[in-house]
Amino acid sequence: MNNQLANTAVLFIDLINDFNFHGGEKLRANMEEIVPNLLKLRQFAEEHNLPIIYVNDHYRLWQSNPDIIIQHCTNDANQHIILKVKPKPSDYFLIKPQHSAFFQTPLLSLLRELGKTHIIMAGIAGDICVLFSAKDAYMYQFSMHIPKNCMASEEKEGNEYALYLMNTVMKANIDPI
Repeated sequence: MNNQLANTAVLFIDLINDFNFHGGEKLRANMEEIVPNLLKLRQFAEEHNLPIIYVNDHYRLWQSNPDIIIQHCTNDANQHIILKVKPKPSDYFLIKPQHSAFFQTPLLSLLRELGKTHIIMAGIAGDICVLFSAKDAYMYQFSMHIPKNCMASEEKEGNEYALYLMNTVMKANIDPI
């Protein structure tokens, strides 16, 4: 394992989602396009023994049990997605109160405990939660790879602009996985 991978964790943001909000149908459709790439990223992480950390909205349940969040979010429109991208028992699962995966969560402590300084970040919505998480990761001096084919937003233009910011301002590698 090269030195960079030894310092790497994979972060999946808001993959468990009910899409039950204005614009949710668009976000679900755009997420469906990236699911094969998310699965490739998961496989890469498993093959290289990288920790996989899910950070998800809590849906006012305030339960850090992924099964409870999955049960709450699953519906006819998204079940096929959730079944593919849900966490495995060996994955870490954290809930977040707002947009950033770092804001008022134990993520920073977990990454430090694991000795990780590089994050491969993926998820939805790219122009909100992934962007805010990338901003915080940058401020905490993590290096980042945010594959452009592993992030989706409601609007493609918003997704592209968020990727532009992550690349130019936060110095993230946005090459596809």
